[in-house]
Amino acid sequence: MEVAPIPLETCRLGFIGPGKMAESIARGVVRSGILPPSRIYTAAHSNPTRRLAFESFGVNVLLNNQAVVSDSDVVIFAVKPQVVKDVILQLKPLLSKKKLLVSVAAGIKLKDLQTWAGHERIIRVMPNTPAAVGEAASAMSLGVAATEKDGELISSVFGSIGKIWKVDEKYFDAITGLSGSGPAYIFLAIEALADGGVAAGLPRELALGLASQTVLGAATMATNSGKHPGQLKDDVASPGGTTITGIHELEKAGFRGILMNAVVAASKRSKELSPS
Repeated sequence: MEVAPIPLETCRLGFIGPGKMAESIARGVVRSGILPPSRIYTAAHSNPTRRLAFESFGVNVLLNNQAVVSDSDVVIFAVKPQVVKDVILQLKPLLSKKKLLVSVAAGIKLKDLQTWAGHERIIRVMPNTPAAVGEAASAMSLGVAATEKDGELISSVFGSIGKIWKVDEKYFDAITGLSGSGPAYIFLAIEALADGGVAAGLPRELALGLASQTVLGAATMATNSGKHPGQLKDDVASPGGTTITGIHELEKAGFRGILMNAVVAASKRSKELSPS
């Protein structure tokens, strides 16, 4: 039986798990005007801090997860991976095929989500922590019964907190190693650049500000210029100049290989941690 599409104009969005990621998604959806807060739901149980966080921008905070599911067309499971199975099983009687289910639980595969929920209208999404500032790099994979329209709806939701790519689920471990863990690599690079600035004589606050803005500007150029990063690097590295001298030091230390190894190692670890 073909499932009915969920029109964005009437869509009601529920979050199971009122954590920071759920808040980031909800804020993005409201900020972008995709949905009004009056059509977004969560349950904060006994956590007054999380209740206040959602109520501060108009989201409905209900008594329990059952009420959230009942009132929602799209249900996003934003709970920790180790509890997602129990949470879905508790709510299974309410999870009809009329509801589109979404999981952002790291490492939990579609086949398991579909088994626990009792149907296959599920989309798995992996955002990353820059969702908090509307700059997430997210990937999604559609379950067996999720339609292209379902995918478009979820692209709109997660597009409100950054960019999203539709991928085959087999890439999720590699995506974990790159965009999932990647923000930490960049934070480390920013800290190291700032330390270098301090070593060269800059005040700490100035060095950190310059390092952070430099990374932001470079990422924006890489995203928007249409040029390959190698070309952008060549554009700033004049013959015999300061930049090529710095790049030479990075190359001698194996900078590229270190980053590549970090992505591969984190991807391997993601595969090891995922339930078989």
